[in-house]
Amino acid sequence: MTTIAEALRRFPLPRLEARMLLMFACPGLSHVRIVGHPEEELDAGALARFDALAARRVNGEPLAYLIGEREFYGRDFRVGPAVLIPRPETEHLVEAALSRQGGESARVVDLGCGSGAIAITLALEAPLWQVSAVDLSAEALKLARANAERLGAAVTFCEGSWYRALPPAERYDLIVSNPPYIAVQDRHLEQGDVRFEPRMALTDGDDGLSCLREIAAGAVERLLPGGWLMLEHGFDQGSAVRTLLLHQGLQAVETLPDLAGLDRVTLGRAAK
Repeated sequence: MTTIAEALRRFPLPRLEARMLLMFACPGLSHVRIVGHPEEELDAGALARFDALAARRVNGEPLAYLIGEREFYGRDFRVGPAVLIPRPETEHLVEAALSRQGGESARVVDLGCGSGAIAITLALEAPLWQVSAVDLSAEALKLARANAERLGAAVTFCEGSWYRALPPAERYDLIVSNPPYIAVQDRHLEQGDVRFEPRMALTDGDDGLSCLREIAAGAVERLLPGGWLMLEHGFDQGSAVRTLLLHQGLQAVETLPDLAGLDRVTLGRAAK
C-alpha cells in the first residue's frame, strides 16, 4: 500500500497542486488529513486515479481542467476545455464595472462570456442589474448556464457573434468584454496552460485587435447615453485600444493597470 506522503512524492509537481489532485482523486480526503496524517494509506483505486491525473498535469494539462473548476472573485466556477480558464487579471474588469456603474438598476451585457465568470459575478455583486451574456460557442454557453444555475445568478444567455446575438433594438448601460486579443503569431499560444485552451477564445487569428475593433465599432449604437464600454486586453495594447475608443467618439477614455502595473482594462463612456 502507498501512503499519502509517498503518493505526493511520485510526481514532480508543486506541493499544492499535488495535494489538490489527491483530494480530487479521493473524495472525502481533506487538506487537514493530508497534512496531519501523511502516513495514512490510500486504496488502489484512489491511487490509480491520482496517478492518472498527476501524469496529465506533468504533461502540461491545466490543473483547472483536471479538477473541473477555478476560483474567480471568491466563487468556484466549473470549467472545461470548451472555455477559457478565468484569471485573476479579469477581476479588474469586474471591479471597474462595479465601481463606475454603481449598484443602481442597469442593463449590462458581457460579450464572449465563456464560463460566465464575468456576467455571473456582476449579476451576483449587483443584484439590481439586468445582465445578459453572449458567446458563439454552444458548449461554452451550456457550461455558463450551469454555473449561473449552481451559483444562483439571474443571467440571460444568447448564442451568437457579439452584438448580432442580441435583440436588435436593445441598448445597455454597460458593455463588458474579455475578447480574444492574442496575436496569432504570439509565442505564448504555445506555452503553458494556454496550449490546452480553446484557440478561438485566445486569438482572433490576426493581429490581436480585430475583435476589439469590432466591439468598439458597434458600441455607440448599443450604449445608452452615458453608458460605459469596458474591454480587457493585452499588456501592450492599451494605447491601441484607447485609440479605438476615441475614434468611436467615446469620452473619459482611460486604461487601468493590473496589480503588476501593466495595462489591462480600457474603458470609455458614451455621450450623455
